[in-house]
Amino acid sequence: MDQTILLYVMTAFVIISAIALCIQAGMLAGIRKQAKALHDTIQPLVPKVESLVESTKGTVEQSKKQITEITTLANEILASTRNQLAMVEEVVVDATARARVQMDRVELVLDDTINRAHETVATVHSGIMRPLRELNGIAAGVRTALSVLGRSNRASVDQATSDEEMFI
Repeated sequence: MDQTILLYVMTAFVIISAIALCIQAGMLAGIRKQAKALHDTIQPLVPKVESLVESTKGTVEQSKKQITEITTLANEILASTRNQLAMVEEVVVDATARARVQMDRVELVLDDTINRAHETVATVHSGIMRPLRELNGIAAGVRTALSVLGRSNRASVDQATSDEEMFI
């Protein structure tokens, strides 16, 4: 390649680089102008944002304190509830045990009462009813004997014979 052509090519590239640098400088100037406009727009909001951040910090700290207090109270309530439930469980277990003992006692008393009632019925039956039946039987026999002896109209021999022939 010829020296002159090389020189022209290099000159063209230097010009293109210079134009690119000028464009970059213009863009940097535009960015600076936009940044300044953005800064001017944001600047009035900075105090409001700072006060909002401060109040948010205060609220967060207060919320942390309240949450800590609530958590502490909730833990105390849970512990108290556990203790009370344990006491209630002990009472229920004790009441259940006592109820079982009382039910066993009631069952023993009922069994004893039923046995005594059976014994009383057997005693009444053997001690009172049997002699009453015997007396009733004796009284019936005496009545029959007295009625037979007290009859004045005895059957005649002829009537007795005819009665006997009927059965034969």
